[in-house]
Amino acid sequence: MGSSILPDLGAEILIPVCAVIGIAFSLFQWVLVSKVKLSPGRDSASPGNNGAGGKNGYGDYLIEEEEGLNDHNVVLKCAEIQTAISEGATSFLFTEYQYVGIFMVAFAILIFLFLGSVEGFSTKSQPCTYDQSKTCKPALATAIFSTISFLLGAVTSVVSGFLGMKIATYANARTTLEARKGVGKAFITAFRSGAVMGFLLAANGLLVLYIAINLFKLYYGDDWGGLFEAITGYGLGGSSMALFGRVGGGIYTKAADVGADLVGKVERNIPEDDPRNPAVIADNVGDNVGDIAGMGSDLFGSYAESSCAALVVASISSFGINHELTPMLYPLIISSVGIIVCLITTLFATDFFEIKAVQEIEPSLKRQLIISTVLMTIGIAVVSWIALPSSFTIFNFGEQKDVKNWQLFLCVAVGLWAGLIIGFVTEYYTSNAYSPVQDVADSCRTGAATNVIFGLALGYKSCIIPIFAIAISIFVSFSFAAMYGIAVAALGMLSTIATGLAIDAYGPISDNAGGIAEMAGMSHRIRERTDALDAAGNTTAAIGKGFAIGSAALVSLALFGAFVSRAAISTVDVLTPKVFIGLLVGAMLPYWFSAMTMKSVGSAALKMVEEVRRQFNTIPGLMEGTAKPDYATCVKISTDASIKEMIPPGALVMLTPLIVGIFFGVETLSGVLAGSLVSGVQIAISASNTGGAWDNAKKYIEAGASDHARTLGPKGSDPHKAAVIGDTIGDPLKDTSGPSLNILIKLMAVESLVFAPFFATHGGLLFKIF
Repeated sequence: MGSSILPDLGAEILIPVCAVIGIAFSLFQWVLVSKVKLSPGRDSASPGNNGAGGKNGYGDYLIEEEEGLNDHNVVLKCAEIQTAISEGATSFLFTEYQYVGIFMVAFAILIFLFLGSVEGFSTKSQPCTYDQSKTCKPALATAIFSTISFLLGAVTSVVSGFLGMKIATYANARTTLEARKGVGKAFITAFRSGAVMGFLLAANGLLVLYIAINLFKLYYGDDWGGLFEAITGYGLGGSSMALFGRVGGGIYTKAADVGADLVGKVERNIPEDDPRNPAVIADNVGDNVGDIAGMGSDLFGSYAESSCAALVVASISSFGINHELTPMLYPLIISSVGIIVCLITTLFATDFFEIKAVQEIEPSLKRQLIISTVLMTIGIAVVSWIALPSSFTIFNFGEQKDVKNWQLFLCVAVGLWAGLIIGFVTEYYTSNAYSPVQDVADSCRTGAATNVIFGLALGYKSCIIPIFAIAISIFVSFSFAAMYGIAVAALGMLSTIATGLAIDAYGPISDNAGGIAEMAGMSHRIRERTDALDAAGNTTAAIGKGFAIGSAALVSLALFGAFVSRAAISTVDVLTPKVFIGLLVGAMLPYWFSAMTMKSVGSAALKMVEEVRRQFNTIPGLMEGTAKPDYATCVKISTDASIKEMIPPGALVMLTPLIVGIFFGVETLSGVLAGSLVSGVQIAISASNTGGAWDNAKKYIEAGASDHARTLGPKGSDPHKAAVIGDTIGDPLKDTSGPSLNILIKLMAVESLVFAPFFATHGGLLFKIF
């Protein structure tokens, strides 16, 4: 078998050092962003010294003077708007976390009771699950430690989301102010802020997991099977918080967005983010709580679960049986190297290449994906060479499969490159630089109906290549290294999570920056710059969702494999009625879940539209701009609706595995998990891409950058109104239902894995009765 080149001490130093470097780098980026001052300084240009050179991003000239705007007032206005957005987002998240906190405690108690009851709460050592000849720690210990790791994961997830939101609301007005000096400056500020979130999240997730493993080891000693089974609670905690963050935040942001768009743009013909629109603050708050806090928790959940799935399978393979620490920690070492790779990649966007024109924004973000993937491939090769023995065995449904270290390298690499392919296909279908979105925009000539038909068709079609990419990576990785191969393929896709999140968080920050520019009454040239940043941000957000969905598919399959092994199911036979009914019900769940979330957005948007109309009709001087709208009421509508409406979809996902496992047993539950995975991935990809395409078709018409786009515009024309309706329909698809579905897929699988010992012992009550 041989041993790894990297000694155990090397691995134990490498992981925390990389995590600390990641945290330090994010703080360094934050310091750079904070250098943009939000108080009127003396360094602003005086009227008349407009630097030459057009939009090259070099000269620090300001372009306020053509509108005759007083710079001092603009900066104060930006600071005021930023404070309003930040306060709205913070108060919403605190309200949400109060409700989620109650759930967290209740669910922790449930985990303890269910897992403790497996052996009747006995404190005696028991025979090991996978090797009856040895004795392992009691089930009660697994119950206690699973509960602790669940709470750890939940708290880390909540903190990740909250910090992301704080950074985004800190950076949005600063991006707006930098846009006065050129598009390059604004881009760097927005991207750096995204990087702060990406690196904090990747490093925190890694560090907390590493510390938890080492603390648990003090008790578990040589019982690695029990240790890593208890660690799976970390993934469950991360994802259950992400579900509420995604659904709650998604309902909040889209209720405000739909309300603001329908009344403001379609009925009143005022621009997006016009300060006269009462829902405009709620809309901008929503970008931060949904797209930033929700996305942060979501990707953290994926990361935690793929690590846990890999560790569980490794603990019952030769790594765990022979107590080889370095190969055991291989998943964490990949993530550590990923942080360093992303750090180098980030410098390409912020320091090595300067953006000088609007056209360079999207290529620069794409370059981030390519550079990080290429560098990471080299990183994985090195890690696989030094951290793994030349050959070893991997647990494969009751048998041990012989695997070579180069085969495991291919498993991780195939996941990494599948992620890149999914990212590029998503970009092709959602960016207005390519024909699919331009065709959707063109269909707006004949009204909203054709726009909707074209948009739906685009979404369905966009599933084809991503599904093939996921299928090939599953086949390759499973053939080489069974379920462990799939788990590390998911980790491969998520290994560049810091860059992925930086690109993703950049979108909402730019969107907010544009909103602040409009509300502060800045000139149209600044708004053009922020719009260009925002359009690229829309595409990158879609790419981020593509990554999240692709990794969710691989993660949940790996968790499914770990669950089947833990529940001691030898084969999942689709032809047995127990399994088949599970498949059918599982495939239906994503539709039920989507129906709930879509309806929630619809009913919340309805209240919002009525409130915005009421204000326009009853507040004198609102349309003329002489009176201020009541922003607070709209913020309250969004908050109340999202808190109330996030409970039922959350309950559906959390309770399904428990009900199925207890009443119908592990075989039916395995069917449910397979069914929800297969149908959920398709709906998630099509919903995200349809919504993204409609949004960018609208932006394509508004920007009027090509002759074709100008024939459809300007803003307010019939094709533009049709595009706005399409965009409004797509909002809940791309920001609520689509992104939440990938959490549904993963969460049900990880929950089943955590409760597997209980289901295997006490589950299937109905079939026992009959």
